[in-house]
Amino acid sequence: MTDHWFEPLADHMGMAYDRYAHTKGTVQEVDHVVATLGLTAGDRVLDVGCGTGRHSLEFARRGIVAHGVDISQRFVDIAVGAAGAESLVAATFARGDARELGFSDEFDAVVCLCQGAFGMMAADGDDALVVAGMAAALRPGGRLALSAFNAYFAVKYHADAEFDADTGVSHERTEIRSESGEPKTVDLWTGCYTPRELRLLLGAHGFAVDAVCSVEPGQYGSHSATTESPEFLVIASR
Repeated sequence: MTDHWFEPLADHMGMAYDRYAHTKGTVQEVDHVVATLGLTAGDRVLDVGCGTGRHSLEFARRGIVAHGVDISQRFVDIAVGAAGAESLVAATFARGDARELGFSDEFDAVVCLCQGAFGMMAADGDDALVVAGMAAALRPGGRLALSAFNAYFAVKYHADAEFDADTGVSHERTEIRSESGEPKTVDLWTGCYTPRELRLLLGAHGFAVDAVCSVEPGQYGSHSATTESPEFLVIASR
């Protein structure tokens, strides 16, 4: 039994997930998030949809205490193994559903990057549950860094995907590979957003949105939102 459509995909990819191009910008992404959120050693960060733990591990290398949560037990096991191999006691991981985070006023910052959880929900209202859980997890004054797929970009450039204008969800069939290179054709569903939708959703859950910036993996920055970037990065405060 699984709780999310992504779990069988993660089981198939395993450590091969970190071979994909979108995972190669970890250091630059964390550089930007640390600077933008004003994080320092000893701060506590919740990494929602942490995958194989690459962002949490990089935070921990800088003395930031990171706890990663992911729906995939396979990815969590990989992250735990990586933290142990580097003796990174500041990085901890657990399997968990982003729709049911269950934390309260515990973290200085929450990050949800590269569509680790937000935007990967199939049912209406699920992304709102993720946002509500992230808001609850933050201490008063805590900050959020959240990435989301750009709906404008999806409509303009995703020629191999079907974009449902009513739901805002992009669907594609694609091939993934296992650690041994075994291919598997799978379905991917991704919720896409405009900056206005992101501001409204986060505002409804008590966030003050400081910025919505156009970014892509490994090239995080503070550029104004455009139709030409694959992702948006939202910076917000509770």
